Amino acid sequence: MRRRLIQSTLAVVLVVIAVFGVSLVIVETRTISNSAQERVDSEALRLASIVDGRLLGDETVDARILRDQVAPGQYAVIGIPGRPAIEVGTKPDGDVIHSTAKGEQGETVRMEESRSSVTREVGRTLLIIGLVALLAVVAAVLLAIRQANRLASPLTDLAETAERLGSGDPRPRHKRYGVPELDRVADVLDSSAERIGRMLTAERRLAADASHQLRTPLTALSMRLEEITLTDELETVKEEANVALTQVERLTDVVERLLTNSRDPRTGSAVSFDLDEVIQQQIAEWRPAYRSAGRAIVSSGKRHLRAVGTPGAVAQVLAALIENSLMHGGGTVALRTRVTGNQAVVEVTDEGPGVPADLGARIFERTISGRNSTGIGLAVARDLAEADGGRLELLQAKPPVFGLFLSRTPPLKKPADAEPTVR
Repeated sequence: MRRRLIQSTLAVVLVVIAVFGVSLVIVETRTISNSAQERVDSEALRLASIVDGRLLGDETVDARILRDQVAPGQYAVIGIPGRPAIEVGTKPDGDVIHSTAKGEQGETVRMEESRSSVTREVGRTLLIIGLVALLAVVAAVLLAIRQANRLASPLTDLAETAERLGSGDPRPRHKRYGVPELDRVADVLDSSAERIGRMLTAERRLAADASHQLRTPLTALSMRLEEITLTDELETVKEEANVALTQVERLTDVVERLLTNSRDPRTGSAVSFDLDEVIQQQIAEWRPAYRSAGRAIVSSGKRHLRAVGTPGAVAQVLAALIENSLMHGGGTVALRTRVTGNQAVVEVTDEGPGVPADLGARIFERTISGRNSTGIGLAVARDLAEADGGRLELLQAKPPVFGLFLSRTPPLKKPADAEPTVR
């Protein structure tokens, strides 16, 4: 492209120089020739007037007297009636410029000048024009190279940016070139890079979330299946198989939920559900793990609460909090339900050291973890809670108290208010 731009620019300049240069040479040549002819005519008239003056004054007219009136390089022949012709100067060789003037006394003056002087002057003019044309060509080449670089380099950069996008590097360059059309292309490529970057981030986030969210259910499912393979009691097999099927359904719900959130985090499938059922389900699933760790998990608080949300998502939020307490907490883990205004609140607390002071509200940020963990669980839990219009907060750092706030719906049948009990 650089070569084509330079060639095209140089071709335009050469055409312009050819058109205007030739015209200028023709004009200058004619001008110099006419000027030389006018000079010779003027000299002939001047010499004729001098001869007239001397003849009228009866003065001597000869070559010695007229020698000083003829410029070097000129030749004059003065013809006076009844006298021999008078020659002044050296007769030029070759082609000459001549002019003849007549005086009032009948004399004639023929002035000649070699045309070589005109040729030399035309040559000097042509040399000047040629030098100017050469300088113009050099300047045009330099400008063409500069302009070609200005246009070709950005195109090379844009091609590299497009190649990087195709190879999976979505970093925008935010580089502009001062050319509106090229800047527009750069804007489009940067916008595409940002969109691709967001898409890749969403895909990586989905993979990380799926890995984290499916890890515990899959572990529990594998434990159920192991128990099935180790028992010969039909009732136990049926019971464990039913539990396994329930967990498979929950896994399906988790996958669908993760895919939905990856497309649009604000899209939810909130319904009214019994909060007690979700809590009891989580306690039943996590009790074996806590029993193995020598710890307990209990629930208490207001019963028969109905909340608005997605049961599977709420279960995943509670599972994330319970797993967090199992990994980082200590002692008994308690799930307490209460009502505040028009919201149902599920608090998850334990007897561990709590959240470090340097983490604070950052505990819900991705990759933020107090110990050697992924730091994804609480971030995903908050996203799941907010997808259905709820929220997840750290109510207290020491001892740790996490609160899941959900919109509450009136119970189908109003039961007698129950005092908080341990179930």
